[in-house]
Amino acid sequence: MAFFPMYVDMDNLRVLVVGGGVVASEKLQKLLDFTNNITVISTNISSETKGLIQEYVLCYEERAYICGDIEGYDIVIVATDTIELHKAIYDESRSSRILVNSVDNTAYCDFIFPSYIKQGDLNISFSTSGASPAFSKQIRQYFERVIPNDVGDFLEKMKKLRRELPKGKARMQKFDGMVRNYMEKNFK
Repeated sequence: MAFFPMYVDMDNLRVLVVGGGVVASEKLQKLLDFTNNITVISTNISSETKGLIQEYVLCYEERAYICGDIEGYDIVIVATDTIELHKAIYDESRSSRILVNSVDNTAYCDFIFPSYIKQGDLNISFSTSGASPAFSKQIRQYFERVIPNDVGDFLEKMKKLRRELPKGKARMQKFDGMVRNYMEKNFK
């Protein structure tokens, strides 16, 4: 079964990352595009993870995970090599509304991390529902080469106009024309 593509406002969500290795740092880098309300629990951390914790002033608890640590969090990322811990945290979350991502274990996931492009307000994600992360990565890299570097500026201009112009058919036609012109100029 495929995962439902959904964009979530992370402003008021609390995130827990269990694990501190290289894979945890990769997940942190993605999360930090959208929030820094993140706590990391791990007995050891990689230099990459340590650097992110320091740069973004994340909470870090140098210890092993203890049952109950997920309480008060909205999202939990389990990035360890211990499959038993992945299962235990996933099972623990079943009686709550906490969403869990268990790295490389879709059986213990409520959601997965897509490969994505973020340029200003443009967010495009690519997913194979876990079938082939390598494919998602390659197709993302293709689109990164195609999307113009100034797309963020264009979208900022569009956002400003949406606030200024009254709603209605004329506004929709104006926006359609502006986007069509932008696409014709940049996507030949």
